[in-house]
Amino acid sequence: MDTDSSQFVLGIIPARWASTRFPGKPLHIIAGKPLVQHVWERCQECTKLDGIIVATDDERIANACQTFGAQVVMTSSDHPTGTDRIAEAANGVPNATHIINIQGDEPLIEPSLIDELAEVLLVDSDLAMATAANPIDSPELMADPNVVKCVLKLNGDALYFSRSPLPYQRSESPELTHYRHKGIYAYRKDFLHQFVQWPPSPLELAESLEQLRALENGARIKVIITDDTSGGVDTPEQAEALETFLSSQISSH
Repeated sequence: MDTDSSQFVLGIIPARWASTRFPGKPLHIIAGKPLVQHVWERCQECTKLDGIIVATDDERIANACQTFGAQVVMTSSDHPTGTDRIAEAANGVPNATHIINIQGDEPLIEPSLIDELAEVLLVDSDLAMATAANPIDSPELMADPNVVKCVLKLNGDALYFSRSPLPYQRSESPELTHYRHKGIYAYRKDFLHQFVQWPPSPLELAESLEQLRALENGARIKVIITDDTSGGVDTPEQAEALETFLSSQISSH
């Protein structure tokens, strides 16, 4: 794909020590490596990222990341949201024009999905933001408020995000596809800095979903439909399950 040589896509992996359910999660060792290293190595396989940095407010995480070769940007510990941390880190790379926010607890993220998000922004100069979702058909997941649902416009842009089981299917026709939002974001850098200047919006506060701030302020969010169903590691139990999975993958090769 031919793109403007002045365009620079920066992948940012936010990693913080404080976590209610899992303190120190980024440095938890899984299959011989810190969790954040697994994510960083996935990013190394991408073809559309011109740079990759880890954004953290903790020296322990910074030191560990530098040990395995990652570029690290230290950020404030006072940010109200992860997006604010991403915006501060992006300031440290002045030539970056597009930012991909890659969650530091998703060690099985598909590099191709990251590349696809970068590409949709690069080819559409009017697009400010993009994210991803995958189809779900589980009633349990639909009812789970920890699973964020995504409702799409006919053109594939986001119409709404909710923790509620949306859309409600009152009639059997038409048969609708329900989507689970995947927490990866791509931004034009200028839009990202505009976004963090907006105050938290009413729907954002009600649902505790930052992306609603963009929709409430009239921004367009393109949604890539993906079959990448990899999830984040939120608890020690999930880390243990991932350890078992990765160890089995390693032993089979």
